[in-house]
Amino acid sequence: MEPKYKRVLLKVSGEALAGDNKTGLNFDVITDICKSIKRCVDAGVQVAVVCGGGNFWRGRSSGAMDRTRADHIGMLATAMNALAIADALEALGCVVRVQTAIMMQQVAEPYIRNKAIKHLNKGRVVIFGCGTGNPFFSTDTAASLRAVEIEADVFLKATLVDGVYDKDPHKYPDAKKYDTLSFSQVLNEQLAVMDSTAATMCRDNKMKMLVFDLSRPDNIYDAVMGEDIGTLVL
Repeated sequence: MEPKYKRVLLKVSGEALAGDNKTGLNFDVITDICKSIKRCVDAGVQVAVVCGGGNFWRGRSSGAMDRTRADHIGMLATAMNALAIADALEALGCVVRVQTAIMMQQVAEPYIRNKAIKHLNKGRVVIFGCGTGNPFFSTDTAASLRAVEIEADVFLKATLVDGVYDKDPHKYPDAKKYDTLSFSQVLNEQLAVMDSTAATMCRDNKMKMLVFDLSRPDNIYDAVMGEDIGTLVL
């Protein structure tokens, strides 16, 4: 069976990496996620990953710290997650490169778009850390930007729900799930799937996004193979 997508950008939230622990790193969960990524690589798919940092840092929401400094701490949290994912992938036999938007050459390469594409073409998994390198931009926006920059076929947004709903399915039993919708709908209806900057980035650059549930890690592989899961946003 041929993969539906040849090059993908996978966004994994920091919370997902914590599993039931809620904070920190759950290596059993991370390994299961990485096994699914490896299946994609073994199928010939080029995989880039952006990770969030919410399992380590939610400083901006407290309002107790300067926003710029809080965001810088969050970027460092994503770098820790990127290294943890890299370690798990390497243990499974994948060749991995971590690139960060903030210089930390002792532990990662600096983000260079052409170098990232060269790694992908060689079958290496590329993990992008530190968001965009700028405060006031979310890791969803970073994932949207990197997906566009590397010319990914799709932005895979792995979340803790099985798609996009018209309201929070955890609070409202009558919440309606969308099979497909547009980024304009996401913006106009203020659907809480991603921030407006990320949605606008995807819309303006015609980057489609598939939102799906990561509680079953094999959904990453199923998404790449074109299985009918989650919500497709166009």
